[in-house]
Amino acid sequence: MTNSEVAAPIRRRPTIRDVAAAAGVSRGTVSRVINGGHWVSPPAREAVEKAIATTGYRANQHARSLVTGRSNSLAFLLTEPQDRLFADPTFPLLLRGAAEALTTRSMTLVVLVAGTPTERTNAADYIAAGHVDGVLLISSHESDPMLSLLLDLHVPTVTCGVPLGYAGRVPSVSVAEANSAHTMVAHLRERGRRRIAMITGPLDTPGGRYRLEGYREELGADYDASLVVHGDWTQDSGTAGMEELLRRAPDVDAVFAASDLMAAGAMIALGRAGRRIPEDVALAGFDDSGLAQALDPALTTMRQPFDDISAEMVDTLLGMIDDGPVRSVTLPATLVVRDST
Repeated sequence: MTNSEVAAPIRRRPTIRDVAAAAGVSRGTVSRVINGGHWVSPPAREAVEKAIATTGYRANQHARSLVTGRSNSLAFLLTEPQDRLFADPTFPLLLRGAAEALTTRSMTLVVLVAGTPTERTNAADYIAAGHVDGVLLISSHESDPMLSLLLDLHVPTVTCGVPLGYAGRVPSVSVAEANSAHTMVAHLRERGRRRIAMITGPLDTPGGRYRLEGYREELGADYDASLVVHGDWTQDSGTAGMEELLRRAPDVDAVFAASDLMAAGAMIALGRAGRRIPEDVALAGFDDSGLAQALDPALTTMRQPFDDISAEMVDTLLGMIDDGPVRSVTLPATLVVRDST
C-alpha cells in the first residue's frame, strides 16, 4: 500500500468554533444568533452574521451539532443510475464495507444516489444542509459535476478511484489500476494468447482509463486499436462489445473485460457464437466481486480488496474531518486464476 500527500486547502465544513473565532465572540453567542438572536447585542449579531457569510458556515439541523458541528454520519454517494446500486455487484460490497466501518464507530451511513440532474441537486441540498459530515464518492465520472459541487460546498470528500481532473486536490482510495491490467495481460500472454482484445469501462472513469492504459502498455508494439471496444460497466455492454469484437476480429483468442459484469456479458456472446472458453477464447475480468466464481466456467479476474477500500475511505474521510493528515491510498489487486483462461 502506498500513501501520497494531497494538497487540500479546504478539508472540512466550517463549524460554530470557526464562526466564533472570525467574529471575535464566544460560541454561545454564535449559537444564540443561529437560534433567533435573543440576548445578543446588535454589534455582536452583526459580527456573527458577517462571520457566517465569510466562513460559509451552514447551520446543522441537529441540536447537538450546534455545538459540535457534527452530524455523526457520512454519505455513501453513488453517481450512477439508481438501478446500478444493486445491479453492479461491486457497489453493494463497498456499501457493506463502509457501513461496517462506521458501525464500529457508532456512526450512521446515509446512502444517496445522484444519477440524474434532479437527484444531483437533491443530494447537494441534503449535504449542504449539514445532514452528513463528509462524503464517500463512489464511481466518480470526470464529466459529472458532482465533485465540483462538493468542493464548492467545502464538504470533506474522498473518492473511490483517482478522481480524473482532480488528482492531487481530492484524496482517493484506489487499486493500482494500470499495474493490475499489466498483470492480467501478461497472464494471458503466458497462456499463449496473441490476439488479446479488451472491453473497457467508460473512459471518463479511473477504472476505464487506467485499465486501458495498462493493457496498452503491456502489449507494447502488439497493441491494436481495432481490438478495443468500450463498455459502460453493464453486462449488456459486455455482450455488445464482444459481438462487435467478433465482427471485427474473428481470430481473437483472448478478451480482457474491465469488469466481471462485462465479462459475464462477453461470455453470453461467445456462447451464442459457438466459441468455447477457454479453448477458443480465453476470458478474463476485473473485480472478483463474487460473480466471477459463480460463472461457468469460473472467471479468471483481478481481485479488488473491497473491504480494505471501504475501510481506508472511511479512515481517510474521518481524518480529514478531524483536521488530520490528508492522504491518498493505493492498494494492490491480486490475480485470481480460474477456468476461463
